[in-house]
Amino acid sequence: MFIPFHDKNELRFIPFQFVTILLIAVNVAVFFWQGNLSDQADTALIMGAGMIPTSLFGSANLPPQLAMMPPELTLISHMFLHGDWLHLTVNMVFLWVFGDNVEDAMGHMKFLVFFVLCGMVGGYAHALAEPNSDLPLIGASGATSGIIGAYILLYPRAKVWALILLRIPLRLPALWLLTFWLGFQIFFVYSGMQPETAWWAHLGGFAAGCVLVLIMRRNGAKLFGPHPVAAA
Repeated sequence: MFIPFHDKNELRFIPFQFVTILLIAVNVAVFFWQGNLSDQADTALIMGAGMIPTSLFGSANLPPQLAMMPPELTLISHMFLHGDWLHLTVNMVFLWVFGDNVEDAMGHMKFLVFFVLCGMVGGYAHALAEPNSDLPLIGASGATSGIIGAYILLYPRAKVWALILLRIPLRLPALWLLTFWLGFQIFFVYSGMQPETAWWAHLGGFAAGCVLVLIMRRNGAKLFGPHPVAAA
């Protein structure tokens, strides 16, 4: 396992990654809000705003007091809830390191739409893989996996610093690091280990990111960079 903490990849089109920072701020704010709820209220929030496959497909219904919104909307709301500090931190670190350059390649509004769509596809992929599950899916992992998919196509040669095994700092090409991440997800999908983790949400979000970046990147944002910027 590894945690990225810095990439050498300058912004080319935007002065600042406003949407990336906004998404991190919203996720952190919601997490603090969750932390101030009673255990009963937090459970009700997760059941009502988390994505439950049986509710999404109509094979089961939540009790009226827990049904906060139509099940389809939980494909969006689930990505802004997190179960604990580790869950939140890992997702936000990946968003911080890789999100700014994907936002740069798309523009602010397209990146926001991209983030939401990847999270929705990731949630739906999990529901398809676990259609009989009554457990709520929460977390931004599908959306951040989409960012990984976009980044690996846009900037495979970018250098990324990461903590390998959470201890050893290494500087590696993004292609190596993120290909390892993808292999890690596939291994756990087919090994059946750690069934409490929504691995299919990660793979669904990753696939969505790979496809969406092809049509949502701005003119001038080429694939397989980074590319040198001419001095003004």
